[in-house]
Amino acid sequence: QVQLVESGGGLVQAGGSLRLSCAASGSRFSINDMGWYRQAPGKQRELVALITSGGSTNYADSVKGRFTISRENAKNTVYLQMNSLKPEDTAVYYCTVHIVLSGTYWGQGTQVTVSS
Repeated sequence: QVQLVESGGGLVQAGGSLRLSCAASGSRFSINDMGWYRQAPGKQRELVALITSGGSTNYADSVKGRFTISRENAKNTVYLQMNSLKPEDTAVYYCTVHIVLSGTYWGQGTQVTVSS
């Protein structure tokens, strides 16, 4: 059974930084895309960043230049380095992975709160 364990959320002041991590375990197959979504209160879940198995990345316009996604394939782990955080970045952040021949999986979510 595939499990995703997220860590690194918390409370930070505007302008600060946080680093989220998500480790996947339990898969018999290769992990393809890995990424992060977020959902703020009263809003739909939205894409933050994606990274392919080959290292290509895609970012939401709102985080370009501030957030960096990376992955460590040997550890089946994806990271999200978040710099210059703004109050509007406040949300629950969800890790997601797509596994070949298996499907898409989601983490339990980690809260990020940015105070002004």
